[in-house]
Amino acid sequence: MKTFTNPILPGFYPDPSICRAGDDYYLVTSTFEYFPGIPIFHSKDLVHWRQLGHVLDRPSQLDLDGVSPSKGVFAPTIRYHEGVFYVINTIVGKKGNFVVTATDPAGPWSEPYWLEAEGIDPSLFFDEDGRAYYTGTRPVREGEAYFGNWEIWLQELDLSTMQLTGDTYSLWRGALRDAVWPEGPHIYKINGYYYLMISEGGTGPDHALSVARSQQLTGPYKGYPRNPFLTHRHLGQDYPIVNVGHGDIVETQDGEWWMVLLASRPYGGYYRNLGRETFLVPFVWEDGWPVVKPGKSIVELTETAPSLPEHRWLPPSACDQFEGGALDMQWMFARTPRDTFYSLDARKSYLRLKLRPQTLSENANPSLVCRRQQHMDFTARTRMEFTPRAEGEAAGMALLQSSQYHFRFETIQVDGRQYVQLAKNQDGQEEILARQPYSSDVLYLTVTAHGQDHSFYYGSTPEEQTLLASQVDGRILSTDVAGGFVGACLGMYASSNGKDSNNWADYDWFEYTGV
Repeated sequence: MKTFTNPILPGFYPDPSICRAGDDYYLVTSTFEYFPGIPIFHSKDLVHWRQLGHVLDRPSQLDLDGVSPSKGVFAPTIRYHEGVFYVINTIVGKKGNFVVTATDPAGPWSEPYWLEAEGIDPSLFFDEDGRAYYTGTRPVREGEAYFGNWEIWLQELDLSTMQLTGDTYSLWRGALRDAVWPEGPHIYKINGYYYLMISEGGTGPDHALSVARSQQLTGPYKGYPRNPFLTHRHLGQDYPIVNVGHGDIVETQDGEWWMVLLASRPYGGYYRNLGRETFLVPFVWEDGWPVVKPGKSIVELTETAPSLPEHRWLPPSACDQFEGGALDMQWMFARTPRDTFYSLDARKSYLRLKLRPQTLSENANPSLVCRRQQHMDFTARTRMEFTPRAEGEAAGMALLQSSQYHFRFETIQVDGRQYVQLAKNQDGQEEILARQPYSSDVLYLTVTAHGQDHSFYYGSTPEEQTLLASQVDGRILSTDVAGGFVGACLGMYASSNGKDSNNWADYDWFEYTGV
């Protein structure tokens, strides 16, 4: 019997949504303050995924200017209907809810169709008569009696105008009396019933999946008597998989039912540096209700694989040599890039980052090119050429959870001298953990992580690197210290720290390997 290892998308890939078009499966996840927004993945077997691109890859589609950490792109849903792919989502802290469309999931995707829709976590449902409906979550109509007192609601979407029309309907407030944060709703029609699946309990240890059904789309909906039908809240914080929730389901062409959902893998205690990741579990229908893995009803690190033919993709290289005409799909920016601060053309086979006044500590778009941390144990290396010319000019590597929680491993000019240093920003407070004089314009930087213990090495050759700092506690890179909804990222950055500059840093390559 074939098995696979969870998560199917390790690292910061939360709020997964899935759809099937023939024998092909497509999946999207949230990206919050990072640009481009909403990575889209393709699979043939539900286990092995390759990224096709991003749904929101143009500044005209995605305004993230000034958004706070963990605001921005929330909970997209992807659906396929009559040859067209639809993605609907919310930009929290900006204009709200919108839909984009494409006939090819690899893009290009349309400009946004903005909706007059209250709340967050929108989803789309296409009924058998071809009519489309919006469902989302919003505060209860009579006014919130307590924090998180929200409800799931529904309204028709006119596909000819891409605008909401007609009456709105309150559908459900969750399985528990006084439920908090009923969210992430999805509607499905199966065997004559409309099923409404939601998450509730918040995205922490009490996260859970519940389901209700009705013979009418607009309700009333009756909850499953055994709700929540999937949760890990009862397993405690020492269980290796926690905060299970926010699922979406799909039926294979072989008639099997599978669910993608988010969960986290804490380590070094209840610390979730990797953020919320995408997992896969099977389920069956019993008496008209979903039952996840009968006899267990939990998510595990090793699962029995779907009956679909295995289809592996060529894995991406661990080392990016920056030889293409565009950045690889793994790379992201913090917020929408309005300036051209990076180049792959200025120097062949190098990534050039311009020094700009923006810093990692601001809710801005700094000169940062980063990727997700995807392993508890990892090594990241780069070769950089950079000489600071003025006070405060700096470039190097960054490990970040947010603008207020990060490490900077950098070369910097201080009092007219050049140093290599490790700086920590925790709750907005700056601390220099280690600093040594360094004069070469070539710098190799290496970061190793063994669980929450991080070590930082530097040198002018790859063979001879000096330990700058060891056993540096990485827990500040967890949501449990920093708050918010994202996972840790790492990459290359450059800054002139508040001053104008015409300087730059060149990166020859960047390598990330994990265990």
